[in-house]
Amino acid sequence: MLKEYKTVTEVVGPLMAIEQVEGVKYDELVEIQMQNGDIRTGQVLEVEEDKAMVQIFEGPAGINIKNTKVRFRGKPLSIDVSEDMVGRIFDGMGRVIDEGPEIIPEQSLDINGQAINPVSRDYPDEFIQTGISAIDHLNTLVRGQKLPVFSGSGLPHKELAAQIARQASVLNSDEKFAVVFAAMGITFEEAEFFMEDFRKTGAIDRSVMFVNLANDPAIERIATPKMALTVAEYLAFEKDMHVLVIMTDMTNYCEALREISAARREVPGRRGYPGYLYTNLSTLYERAGRLIGKKGSVTQIPILSMPEDDITHPIPDLTGYITEGQIILSRDLDHANVKPPIDVLPSLSRLKDKGTGEGKTRKDHAATMNQLFAAYAEGKQAKELAVILGESALSHTDKLYVEFTNRFEAEYINQGFYTNRTIEESLDLGWELLSILPKTELKRIKNDMIEEFMPEGE
Repeated sequence: MLKEYKTVTEVVGPLMAIEQVEGVKYDELVEIQMQNGDIRTGQVLEVEEDKAMVQIFEGPAGINIKNTKVRFRGKPLSIDVSEDMVGRIFDGMGRVIDEGPEIIPEQSLDINGQAINPVSRDYPDEFIQTGISAIDHLNTLVRGQKLPVFSGSGLPHKELAAQIARQASVLNSDEKFAVVFAAMGITFEEAEFFMEDFRKTGAIDRSVMFVNLANDPAIERIATPKMALTVAEYLAFEKDMHVLVIMTDMTNYCEALREISAARREVPGRRGYPGYLYTNLSTLYERAGRLIGKKGSVTQIPILSMPEDDITHPIPDLTGYITEGQIILSRDLDHANVKPPIDVLPSLSRLKDKGTGEGKTRKDHAATMNQLFAAYAEGKQAKELAVILGESALSHTDKLYVEFTNRFEAEYINQGFYTNRTIEESLDLGWELLSILPKTELKRIKNDMIEEFMPEGE
């Protein structure tokens, strides 16, 4: 029988202070019974002598301090998991919201999982195809990698997230593949967009969705990515699946952390975010990877909208330190109606060399990738020169670079949100665009490769 406490002394925002407690532990699950009999859940944030600080997941509205009873459950917050979760939709706290039957659990797992021990890690080196040329060819995603998308408010990151969830696959493999999708602090319209898109395209059949809405308590937002990652780890390392975890929007998660930190009256760090923001984010991001001796893998694509498009803001800044690259969306390309508006030049995948080449993609992958980067950068410079000095100042070769750049943006990057290109199609399109340039300009590709892959008649 659990001991009941009626010693609540204070409620501030989502936090509740309880006195005269015994044997309470950090992170312990708490049951809060209100005066009308309703039960809410919480988690122990802090214990000092006989006092405990608890965060309330469903928010503090309607709590009467005098008549509230509190019971400490003696265990951390957990989620019931089963393979039957694939194809289902849950709220931010792991409750079923798709009108289907309750999940019959195989296990109950603590959501505060551990970052993968570096000694147990297997090196990420297997290609994941997203069907998006600017990612697959130029900023390759590798199984077990964490590759964030840096966006801005109003940019179409939700369409990109849905496209990756729909199209992602492991090449030349019959191993099971699943997508765990965690949405944090999104509007009802966005939630409807994702659920409708997943159902309509059939992506839901291999997905587990967690949806935390903007009007849900901020405190639930902190639990949502942990719930999603716990399910991903279970599917990957217990059920041998390859799991892609898409988390959107990490900015809303960090805002919830800031809100709780302010309620706890902690000393703020940069821009009011708590000083432990880096540590907190790393406990999420470092749960991606592959384990030696296990078939499954967890790959992460966290999506965050940069406040005021500022890449030096603490959230993208710290995310960039912890993860292995970034895909950056461009407002200029979005205004030019390029979809998806991926800004190729500042984007980066630090593991791209590990997942490409013969036996993984194709032997001309690395050479064409480097040549496309170089040609696009040259073409952008030529376009800027034309703006300042006029087109007459450009040489014949400069004009070819401008043509290449215009076609590269219009045909290669601008593939739309419903075109699923294989890596071969992306590579062939790259060669077609490179054929605009004289062969003497293709300095990053060996002659024998040009002979083998350059389209006929060019």
